[in-house]
This record gives sequence, C-alpha cells and structure tokens, in this order.
Amino acid sequence: MREQLDEIYRDGKYEQQNPTWHEEDSPWKARQIGNLLADHNVQFKTVCEVGCGTGEILVQLSKRFPDADFTGYEISPQAFSMATRKCDRKLKFHLKDLLKESGAYFDVLLVIDVIEHVESYIDFIRSLKRFGGLKIFHIPLDLSAQSLIRVSPILGQRRSVGHIHYFLKDTALAALEDCGYKIIDARYTASRLELPNQALSSRIMATPRRLLHKVSPDLAVRVLGGYSLLVLSE
Repeated sequence: MREQLDEIYRDGKYEQQNPTWHEEDSPWKARQIGNLLADHNVQFKTVCEVGCGTGEILVQLSKRFPDADFTGYEISPQAFSMATRKCDRKLKFHLKDLLKESGAYFDVLLVIDVIEHVESYIDFIRSLKRFGGLKIFHIPLDLSAQSLIRVSPILGQRRSVGHIHYFLKDTALAALEDCGYKIIDARYTASRLELPNQALSSRIMATPRRLLHKVSPDLAVRVLGGYSLLVLSE
C-alpha cells in the first residue's frame, strides 16, 4: 500500500491519467463560484484556492472580478508548471502546502473538488479555517442509490480521478459543521449534466436526472446522482 495517498499528485501518476488536470471544467466551475459570490453580494479583495491544479478557475474568476487579487496553492509540480504560465499582476501561484504557511489569510478561500482526495479530510477541513474569512467548497456527491447498486461508478472515480472519500449532501454538510463551519448557503450543481466530455452513461442518464430534479431535487440526487454540492460557509 502507498505510504501517502497524495504521492500520486507529486510523482506524475495522476497526470498520466488526467493530463489536462480537468482544466476544461474550469470555466463552468468558475461560473458557479462567481454566481454564488454575486448572489450573496460578497465583497472581497483577496481570493485563494487550495489545490488549484492548473489555476484555470482563478484565471476565469480574475476576469469576472478584476479588482481582486488571486492566489493559488498546489502540491503537484506538474500542475504548478502549467499554472505558472498564467501568472500576472493580480494572479500568482505557489508550489506549497497552504497548511504549512504562517500568517496567510484571505477574504475568500476556495476548496474546489479537493476534500474527496485528501487522506485525513477532517483534519484538513479543520486546519483550513484559519486561512480565510469565507470558504467555498465544491464537493462531488458520489453516493447515490444507483452508484451503490452498480458500484462501478464509485470504483471508477477512485481509479481514474483519485476520489478516496464519498459523500451525500447530508454527510458533506455534517463534516463541515463538525469542524466548526457555519453554513451560509448550500446548492446543487449539475456536474454530470453540464460539464464537458461526459461518459456515455452520464449522457444516457441526463434526461432522467433533469426530469426527477424538477420534481424533487433531493430525491434526484440521492437516487440517480450526477450532482455536486457548492457550499458557502464561514
């Protein structure tokens, strides 16, 4: 067994399976984050993303909020090398673990599709509190009735994209609250319906998911899956 599960992000193994680092998903994710900030009229000057990958989410947000400064932290040398090509006066990146920084503090801290990859995710969530005022989490909801019956979607997420923890809406929110976060807003994002390059199975399930979601969003997510959770907290 691997001594540390996060080594795949440092030694190049993750990049071999995911050479784009899901950069193609970034405009969609940035739009969800930007809309959440706008809906709550959040005023901010500094934004940090922990586990920023190639930094494209921050690039997209910097276009929408040009008066703010954006900082990304990433532990993968491969992703960091792609991110550094995008630096400018308002956008910078660090090849560091944010948790090892001292004195760093930001108005908004982004944790986008990260906690499902972190071995000790409760300790990680708790440790992030001191680095920001508001925090935005995006968490894939891998657990659903259909994923538990089929099993293969969960195992596929583990093998292909490194998910080692799996959440329902209720368990994701409970984890944040147990770590001392106050939930301001939590909303579903239709990740498997709206993100590009979806598998055939996701395309087949798109219509049933949309139809059931119109009747009962919670039931659609619990039964059919295909959604993530976007959380604004403090």
